[in-house]
Amino acid sequence: MKYFVLTIVASLLALSPVFSQQSSISEKKLHKHVSYLASDKLQGRGTGTPGERMAAKYISKEFRKIGLSPKGNDGTFYHKFSFKKSSDPHGGVDANAPSVTAQNVAAYLDNGAEYTIVIGAHYDHLGLGNDHNSLDANPAGKIHNGADDNASGTAGVIELARFLAKNGVKEQHNFLFLCFSGEELGLYGSKKYTETPTIDLTKVSFMINMDMIGRLNEEKKVVVGGVGTAPDFVPTLKSLKSDLGIKLDSAGVGPSDHTSFYLKNIPVLFFFTGQHSDYHKPTDDVEKVNFPGVMQIVSTIAEIIQTLDKQPKLKFQETKSKEGTNVSFKVTLGIMPDYTWEGEGVHVDGVTDGKPASKAGVLKGDIIVGLGDIAVKNIQDYMKGLSMFKKGDTTNVKVKRGAEEKTMPVTF
Repeated sequence: MKYFVLTIVASLLALSPVFSQQSSISEKKLHKHVSYLASDKLQGRGTGTPGERMAAKYISKEFRKIGLSPKGNDGTFYHKFSFKKSSDPHGGVDANAPSVTAQNVAAYLDNGAEYTIVIGAHYDHLGLGNDHNSLDANPAGKIHNGADDNASGTAGVIELARFLAKNGVKEQHNFLFLCFSGEELGLYGSKKYTETPTIDLTKVSFMINMDMIGRLNEEKKVVVGGVGTAPDFVPTLKSLKSDLGIKLDSAGVGPSDHTSFYLKNIPVLFFFTGQHSDYHKPTDDVEKVNFPGVMQIVSTIAEIIQTLDKQPKLKFQETKSKEGTNVSFKVTLGIMPDYTWEGEGVHVDGVTDGKPASKAGVLKGDIIVGLGDIAVKNIQDYMKGLSMFKKGDTTNVKVKRGAEEKTMPVTF
């Protein structure tokens, strides 16, 4: 991922006076939540597994203790959904595969306001490494605890819920706290929630997503994505009195659950401390989490929320497309991939005007099945294809459009 950089430096962390006058974010509680969610007992929290259900039960219990209202289905904390999970390592869909049932966890702090702020993170991880998304050389049967990815963000949601419910302030917005499942398999939980929401999404001012906030480094670098999706975001971040080094990315689309909300025309912010050598491996354990760093990030998010809470409903702004991946590449096609697409190929959710795909004639709704000599069966193949080109190169992009298959020349 590429980011333009804004570094906000101060000699000491100086949080808003609200934090000296009211209950603060607790490092001890963050440690407690991550320690449980990333314990071997939960077997890596794979989507649709007993470990995932144990995690959901823990999260809902914490929400209930805080005093939040259930905001799932049928008066519960659980927003259930199902999908077909492929056994094909290339991402194809087996029409005969059984449906996997999973659940988001949803809780509500009702302040009697017209508008709502959504605070979310995914709580699922890779389970026992059987879904072809581990980066371990021999992953099958190994517990992938996912302490950073994303027990850290889930703990942040729970702790922000406690803070906002117990700080003695009645904010000007309601708050919806969402913990998603199915993210590691393709943003399923957040996509399903935005398709069948339990609140009116037109009344959402903005959404904050935390995904991997547990590895703040010595330089205290944290990525904040989505800053271009509302005009108030950048001025608010510039006003922070913090020694965090903040890298700002304007794009609303990225490889995490905020994408689902951005595609519903909701402003989003995405917090991320970066990838590391333990990413998607069994070694992403609680002992490696920087808990003072998590506390600082969550405290900063609380400050941002309380600043924006004083503003009217934020105005949504569309941003340039961003195609996130672990593969290094020097070109972009200029599409918004549908990360929840269950079929073979890459489903195009949007095309950016003036970019190579638009010039080549690719349309929203097309399914990319080939790029150059690469057969595109999934998003990883697509990114691998992109990595083979440099600016000025010409190749062919092959798409399915309804019953037709079209091959079009594209120049990067």
